[in-house]
Amino acid sequence: MFKDWDGKAALYTLWAFPFPSDIRDQTPEDVLAEWKTVVKRGVGIKRATKLVDKAKKSVGIEIGLRFAKKELHSLLDQYELYAKQLEELNLDIKALLEEIPGAKEMLAIKGISVTTVATFFAEVGDLSRYNHPQQLVNMAGLSLQEHSSGKFKGETKITKRGRKKLRKAIYLVIRPLVANNPTFQALHKYYTTRPEKPLKKQQSLIALCGKLLRALFVIGQKQCEFDGSKLLKGLPQIEALQAA
Repeated sequence: MFKDWDGKAALYTLWAFPFPSDIRDQTPEDVLAEWKTVVKRGVGIKRATKLVDKAKKSVGIEIGLRFAKKELHSLLDQYELYAKQLEELNLDIKALLEEIPGAKEMLAIKGISVTTVATFFAEVGDLSRYNHPQQLVNMAGLSLQEHSSGKFKGETKITKRGRKKLRKAIYLVIRPLVANNPTFQALHKYYTTRPEKPLKKQQSLIALCGKLLRALFVIGQKQCEFDGSKLLKGLPQIEALQAA
């Protein structure tokens, strides 16, 4: 019924009429009127009609719903409390990041969140201690290594030796970057469609993780703004891909 279970209309539905028995005797207009008390856009009569139709066809258990609803309300109260605490924690983290050189410029990159930058600094510490961005790539376990034995030449994979939380944070942010950031979109398209040795999608994402770490290293060292053109410079066909 809803794209996200924690949207305003979805949460209100779970609170006000979570079970089919709460809905099947209502009209779509009744449901829509309830939704409109908490959300003004994103819900309409078609969705309300669909919800009522689904409720009428449900064969769910109807015993013990009174206490089930109490338990659900308790869980929703806990969720609201944790969400508020998380929001406050993120504000505190953002305030701390403003004191770290380069953090402000990192947060300005489209697709990079407070959580990602905070995890990055928590794992790598003071960037002035590093001499080369490859040190960060190695620390994240993203450097390549060939798995071979004797005459057998195995597949080249990342080592996964290093800080798991750093590797996870960088990998998780690469997906939204590829989806929303023009620079990483262009790089991903180039890596996966280039005429010679095109990469598989997963291989491209791993390669982009290294690119991002190198970019964060430079930004942290120089406190400069992210310049996507520098990552794209020198790559054949990249201008054509961007134009397309």
